[in-house]
Amino acid sequence: MDSEVTLLAQSAGATLVTLMATDAWQHVRDGITQLWRRTQPERAETVAAELEAGREDVLAAAAADDQETLDELRLQWQGLVRRLLVARPAAVDELRALLDRLDPGGSTARQITQHATASGQARVYQAGRDQHIAER
Repeated sequence: MDSEVTLLAQSAGATLVTLMATDAWQHVRDGITQLWRRTQPERAETVAAELEAGREDVLAAAAADDQETLDELRLQWQGLVRRLLVARPAAVDELRALLDRLDPGGSTARQITQHATASGQARVYQAGRDQHIAER
């Protein structure tokens, strides 16, 4: 189940951040907030506020073509979702259904943009994770 949760959280993080900058924003906000209200009601208002702040960050980053910030936001939401699913495994099916409604076919989560710049430092990218490796 752990790898299933990780993959689902990765997909959710990518989908949420991508849809925050679209007309689907209200459905995303409402669906995620409702998911938290049902599974961790004590955190629902905090998550709703994080969604609002995250959307502002996504819009600013998208306007500036700031892929690093967008990647950080995806990782942030991936972590929040993964922790929710670990704490409340019954939420897996509900999250899957929500993602299917928000992004039928999962096309949003599959849209991956790579940006590379030579800097004298090496970076390894794996499934949305950015790991710094010093060159020898």
